Amino acid sequence: MFEVEKWLHSRIGLNFRSGLGRMQRAVDLLGNPEQAYPIIHVTGTNGKGSTIAFMRELFVSHGKKVGTFTSPHIVSIHDRICINGQPISDADFIRLANQVKEMEQRLLETHDQLSFFELLTVIALLYFKEQGVDLVLLEVGIGGLLDTTNVVTGEIAVITSIGLDHQETLGNSLEEIAEQKAGIFKPERAAVIANLAPEAQFVCQKIAEDLDVTLYQADRDFSFKSGDFSSSLADLTQLKLGLEGSYQEENAALALQAFLLFMTARGEKVNEEVVRCALKTTNWAGRLEAVTEHIYLDGAHNLPALERLVEFIQEKIQQGYHPQILFGALKRKDYSGMLTYLTDHLPDTALYVTSFDYQGSLEEQDLSGYHRVASYRDFIDNFDSSAGEKDLLFVTGSLYFISEVRAYLVNV
Repeated sequence: MFEVEKWLHSRIGLNFRSGLGRMQRAVDLLGNPEQAYPIIHVTGTNGKGSTIAFMRELFVSHGKKVGTFTSPHIVSIHDRICINGQPISDADFIRLANQVKEMEQRLLETHDQLSFFELLTVIALLYFKEQGVDLVLLEVGIGGLLDTTNVVTGEIAVITSIGLDHQETLGNSLEEIAEQKAGIFKPERAAVIANLAPEAQFVCQKIAEDLDVTLYQADRDFSFKSGDFSSSLADLTQLKLGLEGSYQEENAALALQAFLLFMTARGEKVNEEVVRCALKTTNWAGRLEAVTEHIYLDGAHNLPALERLVEFIQEKIQQGYHPQILFGALKRKDYSGMLTYLTDHLPDTALYVTSFDYQGSLEEQDLSGYHRVASYRDFIDNFDSSAGEKDLLFVTGSLYFISEVRAYLVNV
C-alpha cells in the first residue's frame, strides 16, 4: 500500500483546471465504468458530505448497494471510496491502482499524466462497476463544470450551497461560482438545489432552462422545517436527525428530495418508518461530531461553514454550556478572516489557535494576537481531564486538522 500511496501523492498539485479531455480519455480507455450505474452527482460550497451521508443511509436502509465517493478523508484515504459505508480494502485499492497505472501508459501517448484526484476518481469508478452497486453518490472535488468528476452523467444533480470559497479557481462572485456548480446539470435530467442567494438561484434556473433540466428548489418545491418535511412526493412529520445543528435540516431536505425522486422514477416503495430510522442514525465523521461527552470536531474550513458552527455554539451558550474553541488551519485559507469572525461573534468564548503536523499549517509567526497553543494534544488532554459538566470544546478549522485530532482522540 505504501508504494501506491507514494505514487498517488507524487501527483498532488497538478492543475485540475486543464480541461476534462484527459479524464474523458482515461475513462474511455477503462471501458467507461461510470456508465454501469446511476449516479447522483453532488456539489456545493458546504454540506456535500452531510447530504451524501443522509442519502447513503436512506438508500442503504431500503436495501440498496450504495457506492460513495467523497473527499477529503478524515481517517484513511480508503474512506473516500466506500460501499454501504465500508471503505475499499487495501487489496482492492492496490489491484485497481495498478490497473489504472497500466491504462495510464496508453493515456500518455496523447495526454499528460493524471492528477491525484483524477487517479482516485477513476479507481472509485472502476471499483463501483466491479462491485455491482445499485447507485453511486458522487461528490465533486471543486466547482463542477470543470471538475474531474464531471465526465459522468448524473441522473440527479444536487447543489447543497453556494458561497465564496476557492475564488482563485471558481470566480469572485456568487454568479460565477453558481455557473461552475450548475455545470454538473445534464440535459433532460433532474436537479435539486438548496434555497440559494437570489443571484445564484437565477443562474441555476437559467442553466436548467437551457438544458431542459427539471429543477426542484428548496422552500419552493420541498421544505424541511422543525422536523417536518413536505414535498409533492411525501409529507413526513416529527423527523429526528442524527447530525447535530439546525442547519442539517437543509441538508436532510436535499437528501430526502433526491432519494424520493430516485425511488419514484423507478416505481419503488418507500417505507416511512425506515426513512425515520435512517435519518435518525446518520453520522458523518468530523462534522459536528461529538467524539467525547465534552469535545466536538467540526471541519468548518471556510467562512460559510464557520457561520453555521457559530450558530450552533450560540445555541449551546443559550442552553447554559461553557464552550471553548481550538482552531487549526492552513495558511492558504482565509484563516485571519475566520478568526476575526469567531472573535466578533463569540466575544466571550475562549479561542485558542494551534499548529498541526500537516505541511502548510499555521506557524507561530502566523498566530500573533491570539492565544497560541504549542501542543494541541496536551491542550486537549488537559481540557478533557478537567472538564466540568457544562464545559465544551469545539475543535475546528481545516479538515486536515480535524483528521489529525480525530486520529489522536479515537486512537485510529
